[in-house]
Amino acid sequence: MKLLIVDDDVFLRDMYAMKFRESDFEVEIAETAEQAMVKLDQGMEFSVILMDMVMPGMTGVELIGEIKKKHPDCKSRLVILSNQGQESDMDEADKAGADGYIIKAESIPSDVVKQVTAILNK
Repeated sequence: MKLLIVDDDVFLRDMYAMKFRESDFEVEIAETAEQAMVKLDQGMEFSVILMDMVMPGMTGVELIGEIKKKHPDCKSRLVILSNQGQESDMDEADKAGADGYIIKAESIPSDVVKQVTAILNK
């Protein structure tokens, strides 16, 4: 399975990348939503796009909207991984079309891998 992690926090991005690679995911990374869009525009395909909610330039919800607008046939599961745990944030992500919402502070990295795998298996 191929995963794209979109997060501007280098430490967290690298830590999650390592955990997913340990679970046999092929991992690509992007520091910004714009970099993620470039990868999609180049025809790269992913089983899952795991994105932070708060990033410079474009939020995770805005990224979901861009993906749906520019790549309506995209089959990737779109999952928010964020410290923003308020109900309004989760509702906003759900309305945008997120397939899942994981709160970083409530999940150790290995749990994030399990939750993403569960979303993939739905």
